[in-house]
Amino acid sequence: MIKKCLFPAAGYGTRFLPATKAIPKEMLPILTKPLIEYGVEEAYEAGCEVMATVTGRGKEAIEKHFDTSYEVEDQIKGSSKEELLADTRNLMQNCTFTYTPQKEMMGLGDAINKGKVLVGDSEPFAVILADDLCINLEGVNVLKQMTALYEKYQCSIVAIMEVPMDKVNKYGVIAGEEIEEGVYRVSSMVEKPEPSEAPTNMAIIGRYILTPDIFELLDNTKPGKGGEIQITDALLEQAKQGKVIAYKFKGKRFDCGSIDGYVEATNYFYENLLKK
Repeated sequence: MIKKCLFPAAGYGTRFLPATKAIPKEMLPILTKPLIEYGVEEAYEAGCEVMATVTGRGKEAIEKHFDTSYEVEDQIKGSSKEELLADTRNLMQNCTFTYTPQKEMMGLGDAINKGKVLVGDSEPFAVILADDLCINLEGVNVLKQMTALYEKYQCSIVAIMEVPMDKVNKYGVIAGEEIEEGVYRVSSMVEKPEPSEAPTNMAIIGRYILTPDIFELLDNTKPGKGGEIQITDALLEQAKQGKVIAYKFKGKRFDCGSIDGYVEATNYFYENLLKK
C-alpha cells in the first residue's frame, strides 16, 4: 500500500566536519555500508519501490552510489569481491531512484514539501531520515511495522520513543491517548520544547507515514522553531482532526546524526552482525 519513500538528505552534516565537507553525511558508513543504504533497504523490505531523495549541493555521491560504477565493477568482475556489491545491486535492480534539490535549508517540513514533485499528492508515502538508523533483529523492521499500522488506521503515523526529559529539546514531542498497546491517538505535539514545557517524554524519531494532504498543510505552514518550516506544525493540524497516530516501535534506534550515536551504531553492528 505504501509504495514510495522520501529521504530528506539536503542537510550539511556540520557535526561531522571535516568528514562531511565533501562527503554527504548520509554516505557515512556503518561498517561497509552507507547510512542511506540501510534506510533504502528498510523501505524496500517494507514494500516501497520508489526511493525519492531531496538532495542539496554536494550530494552527488548519493546518486552515484545507486548507479552503475563501470570501472569498479569491471575491476572486481569474476572475483570474490563481486559479492560485496550484491545487496546494492539488488536495490538498484528492484527500485526506482529519483532526486530533486532543496535549494535553501528551510527545515524538515520544507524538505518534505519539496519532495511532492517526486512522490505526488494522491497517495500516502513514507519518510525516512537516514541518520536515524533503526533495526529490529528479531522481527520486521520499523517501517514495515508502521505500514501494517497504516492499513488499520489510514492516517499519518509517526514513530516515537521515550527519551530522558533533559533531552526532549532535541525532538518533536507528542501527547495523546493510548488506544492500544504502544499506539497513541495524537492530541498535541510541539517541536523541541524545553523540559518544563514538554507534554511528555515521547519523542518523534525519523520515521513517518504521511497522507498526501500534508502538502497543502505545509504550503500554509509558517516558519516556526528556528525560523524553519516544521513538519510537526503541519502534523499538529492533522492531529486536531484526530488523523495522526504515534507508534512506539519495536526495535533499536541509533542517532547517527551525533558522534556518540554513530560510534554506538558502529560498535553494535560490529558486535552483533559482522562478527556473526
